[in-house]
Amino acid sequence: MIDSSTLLVYAAASAAVVAVPGPNHLYIAARGVAQGRRAGVASALGVETGTLLHIAAAAAGLSYLLARSAELFTAVKWAGVVYLAYLGVRALTRRGAAGDEPRPQPLRRVFLEGVVVNVLNPKTVLFFLAFLPQFVDPSGDVPGQVLLLGLVIAVIGLASDLAYALTAGSLGRRLRASTLRYVSGVAYLVLALVAALSGAGRTARG
Repeated sequence: MIDSSTLLVYAAASAAVVAVPGPNHLYIAARGVAQGRRAGVASALGVETGTLLHIAAAAAGLSYLLARSAELFTAVKWAGVVYLAYLGVRALTRRGAAGDEPRPQPLRRVFLEGVVVNVLNPKTVLFFLAFLPQFVDPSGDVPGQVLLLGLVIAVIGLASDLAYALTAGSLGRRLRASTLRYVSGVAYLVLALVAALSGAGRTARG
């Protein structure tokens, strides 16, 4: 398995990577601003559940196959772009019974959206391909090491995600409902644009 010094270096490097705001943070912040702290936390938990799925895929070698296939990688990328654009348009056009008051989404749905957003994020796949393998000893139990390193980044990522969720949720309380709708809708559309323009060589997670 991985020695303690290597694990500490990996954890420190992962924390530095996670500290840089990225698409997942933007999604969580948008959800927190639009619907409050509970929704922000639910979206953060969903995003990191998506990370767990990526970890399982990486351990099974599926991430490698995905990155090696340009067509499959592109399909995943554009599926994510379309989904984020759909969330943005829905947020901008949806109105609740009170006119300008947006209808809150059930927390279960918020959670599942977080899972989908991260699963369809090809940059997360690249993170597990370009960054994590540098700390894996090929002579040891590779799947076990991938699982361990993946869980470390998931825990660090969850702490970062929760910070964004709680901060955005507090900010959302100070904004009018109509403003919340436009802020969250524009954030989703910007996220879709970022995903569309992101190159295959970028590996930043967030």
